Amino acid sequence: MAAAAAPSIEVTNLTYSFADASLGISNISLSLPSRSRTCLIGANGAGKTTLLRLLAGKRLAPSSTISISGVDPFKDGLEGVTYLGLEWVLNPIVRTDISVVELLRSVGGDAFPARRDELVHVLDIDTAWRMSAVSDGERRRVQLAMGLIRPWTVLLLDEITVDLDVLSRAEFLAWLKRETEGRECTIVYATHILDNLAGWPTHLVHMHLGSVREWGPTGQFLQKLDEDKRKKKEEAEAQGGQLVEESGNSRLGEIVLGWLKEDLKLRGPRSQNKRAPEGKTYGMGNTQLGGYGLEHREDNK
Repeated sequence: MAAAAAPSIEVTNLTYSFADASLGISNISLSLPSRSRTCLIGANGAGKTTLLRLLAGKRLAPSSTISISGVDPFKDGLEGVTYLGLEWVLNPIVRTDISVVELLRSVGGDAFPARRDELVHVLDIDTAWRMSAVSDGERRRVQLAMGLIRPWTVLLLDEITVDLDVLSRAEFLAWLKRETEGRECTIVYATHILDNLAGWPTHLVHMHLGSVREWGPTGQFLQKLDEDKRKKKEEAEAQGGQLVEESGNSRLGEIVLGWLKEDLKLRGPRSQNKRAPEGKTYGMGNTQLGGYGLEHREDNK
């Protein structure tokens, strides 16, 4: 494994096709600095999961198209890259009659006791739980603790907060923000849930049908939104019309909804979209407890 440098993410002209030659993602270029918190935004099938799995080194990308901390995550491997995604949350181990304490110990909890205890507190986990008798939301909290006990430098999250209640999600996002502010680490988070995200992402990436339509610091998109609103207000006042009422969404929510509405117009009916489904070939992968560790990668070299 290569030693981890400052955890920046560089993607250059990345195109990826599945084994059946159907297109996954096309001509993507990104530059995400260390300590950034990036939200991947896009409708289902936009290519977010495919991109995250390539960044994690779970699939072989074309040479020189992905660099994480200066190395290729598939060919060279990189200590500290953690991917928590679709197959990870299906692991059957966490539905058996096993205790939280045993699970956390199995992934190195005893080696990082302070971090373990912090996650138990942040995620409001009862260490007396038996995993066969908890709710999906409680199970997801334990899974998150398992995946994050070992310190990471690059964290790739794919819709892993869907089962959390509003408070748990808020506490978890606040903890992630503190992580990037307190040490050298970087997060890329694909989500459709915007609760408590206002002020969280430093960068936004807008994906549509396998490509990136726009990306950059969140501030530039907020500035553009405010400028557009100001222009509309001035035009309405000049014409003597009534101003458009506020939507009630956060400014971030307004940006995302605007993007998704435009994407729908561009895409048209799904029956006309022949692009392969995003999750078409994702299996459960390694179902052993080690699959929750930092360096779980499929045997795909």
